[in-house]
Amino acid sequence: MAEDELPPKEDVKEMPNVLRMSEATTLGIHAMVYLANHRSDDKPKTHSVHEIASHLNASEAHLAKVLQRLAHVGHLRSMRGPKGGFTLAKKPNQITFLDVYEALEGPFEINRCLFSAPICGRADCIMGGLIEKVETEVRTYLEQTTLATVAKGEDCAK
Repeated sequence: MAEDELPPKEDVKEMPNVLRMSEATTLGIHAMVYLANHRSDDKPKTHSVHEIASHLNASEAHLAKVLQRLAHVGHLRSMRGPKGGFTLAKKPNQITFLDVYEALEGPFEINRCLFSAPICGRADCIMGGLIEKVETEVRTYLEQTTLATVAKGEDCAK
């Protein structure tokens, strides 16, 4: 291989993203905020997958899988039947964005390198610690932001 050629794709080591957030996680966070915004303290109201998907302009099938996962870990309650749907299982101030993220993505790990395993052998990162700083800031934001923090704010879906 010539010096200026790139190695074949299969030979390139996978690099973790600085901000790893799948479409499912983004959808899950938006759905949870929707439920927090449309919640009644006196009597929990269920919202159908169709209703939430229409509001978010999302696939019902994809949203249903995301909501089922969030119900499985205890963030949502699901009700079956013609008047079934989903409602928050806890108060909005008890569910953080990090809770939703980790339910759908797994543990949020802080990376110090763009590669899954450092390749340069240097004691200090050539990025000057930027990767770790950014990921720490993102984690802190997700940890400190609850559904209540953003509920009743600007509606970004429609």
